[in-house]
Amino acid sequence: MDLFYLLVLLLSFTIQVRGQMKLSPEILTVLRGEEARFACSTSNTQWTVMLWLLNGTAVLTISKEFGVLPSINPNVTAETSLVSHGDSWVFVLKSTERRDQGPVTCDLQGIDRKTASLFVQEKGSVKVFGDNKLAFQGQSVLFECQAAGWYPQPALQWQVNDKKVNQGEYNISSEESGKSLFTVTSNLSVRAVKSSHVACLASVSALATPLRSSVRLTVVAEVVQEEDDCTAPLAVTASLSALLLLPLLCVCTVLWLRQRRQAKPSPREAIRFDQSVSGRSSVAEATGGKVNLGYSGEGPTDAVINELIMETRRQEDFVGFHKVPDVVYSSSVSPHSEGPPQVCLSEENSKNVRRITTV
Repeated sequence: MDLFYLLVLLLSFTIQVRGQMKLSPEILTVLRGEEARFACSTSNTQWTVMLWLLNGTAVLTISKEFGVLPSINPNVTAETSLVSHGDSWVFVLKSTERRDQGPVTCDLQGIDRKTASLFVQEKGSVKVFGDNKLAFQGQSVLFECQAAGWYPQPALQWQVNDKKVNQGEYNISSEESGKSLFTVTSNLSVRAVKSSHVACLASVSALATPLRSSVRLTVVAEVVQEEDDCTAPLAVTASLSALLLLPLLCVCTVLWLRQRRQAKPSPREAIRFDQSVSGRSSVAEATGGKVNLGYSGEGPTDAVINELIMETRRQEDFVGFHKVPDVVYSSSVSPHSEGPPQVCLSEENSKNVRRITTV
């Protein structure tokens, strides 16, 4: 009976001693090259030696009396912690490597030991292939992203204007290299609705902010909608018609100006025409203003003559009027009369007559 009570007392003491030791954090994940820190504390003042093991290999020894003892591994050290009550030491792994991944153990010699887990990840690179792109509205544009040199396999995600794209809209493929590094490739098809920023993000759990690569998609023109397909041929036809009509108008204008220039007489021609008409007026007076129906001339046509006459009317210096008497009275001349025949003109009934010769 006494033996039973002794065993219970021993068990409770052991549990109490074990409860006085703590190792934190229990799980730590860092990126390769970063620092890893584990704190080991105990309220038991009877400990003498604290031993740190990395992947089962002793890498650092701490004496309660002398502190940190020299180590053959320059990448590890320890610091005292003032936060915890009792004796507490912080184990520091200065620059982590992939080979350091595994269990980290704090062993209080002869008292207790605790073990935590260390995970070392690697950060690679991420890149969206190609430069900024131009597209017509409604056109589908393909983007390709590659995240290379990661451990473990990174999480890859697309964003358009900082909005996450549904994972079902893009595909992901991965491969592992000889150094246990992963390369992830993804393709995304984007419909060009408006100008946007397209970004590809890659990350692992130890990375606080995902790596990001982005390009710009610029929508340069509107595309005719399907229901308005007929407007495109109409627009093309109208443009071609306008291009053909413009040269035709130019040719017509040049021809009209040339014809007008040829029809307009020079001042010298107007003078000659006026003299010609003046010469013919004597003939008209001699014939009493009658039209010679048998006359045929080789001069200008009636239309040209009329045009010239209208021009001469506007030039007062080249136009003249003659008075033609209504009645001409003549007396018979006798062979015995002494003087020239007398002609009497009735000036009172004279009229202003425009000189027109009808051919």
